[in-house]
Amino acid sequence: MTDFSKDARIFKALCDRKRLAILDCLKGGETCACVLIEKMHIGQSALSYHMKILCDSGIVTARQEGKWTHYSLSVTGRNYASKRLLELTTPNSQTQAKCCK
Repeated sequence: MTDFSKDARIFKALCDRKRLAILDCLKGGETCACVLIEKMHIGQSALSYHMKILCDSGIVTARQEGKWTHYSLSVTGRNYASKRLLELTTPNSQTQAKCCK
């Protein structure tokens, strides 16, 4: 049986409006946590919570500089997430339809 735990982390990261807004902010390039806190109108603990989920998914990477963390989108993570979504939603032409009859 396939282990979907990595896929679950990816889709969990994408199922929250705040996290989607954070991803949208990161499209402009690497962004400091202090900027995200201001743009998102959230506290540091709320941002840390969302960024942990995004980083655990592999879609976002983090880099520490002094007391601040800088975040950026991961090309590898994005490509993997796109590939998995396509794989999970593409019908398998080899498998016949199942019926309860």
